[in-house]
Amino acid sequence: MRFLNAAAFALAACVLGAGTALSADEPDLIFKKSTVWKFLTPDHKLATYAIDDPLVEGVSCHFTVPEKGGVSGWLGVAEEVSDVSLACRQVGPVTIKEEFEQGEEMFRQRRSLVFKKMRIVRGCDAKRNVLVYLVYSDKLIEGSPKNSTSTVPLMPWGDKEPPKCGDYVTD
Repeated sequence: MRFLNAAAFALAACVLGAGTALSADEPDLIFKKSTVWKFLTPDHKLATYAIDDPLVEGVSCHFTVPEKGGVSGWLGVAEEVSDVSLACRQVGPVTIKEEFEQGEEMFRQRRSLVFKKMRIVRGCDAKRNVLVYLVYSDKLIEGSPKNSTSTVPLMPWGDKEPPKCGDYVTD
């Protein structure tokens, strides 16, 4: 029995270690705010994160998601609700590194043990030279209509003229 416990612990350590190695693409936690106090288990919280667009240098997004506490949140098996807010801004001179498709996924995060994922996708309003970001969560079984949109008008930064996002959109 001790051998099985030791093997399970070693496997868990390997899995957690692999998750840490892949965390370079994880968003930066800015802060968390408790919304519901729980006795002896973690509180329900709102967590605000920042992520840089990996394809568009000079654009960052901040999003806030609810995180369940309690026993299920503590064990990592809680299904998170689909409420997410999003704000994206130009934070420096914009450089678009390569072409992209309308609605291309910029970021994805698991929101339940198996089925639900939160996704941030990117598009371009070529007429207005504006990048459009949409956050939504999906669920394999029943979908979710909750979403939020943020836009980033591409503006000059110092003496550098912005790129035309329409030049980078593929069909």
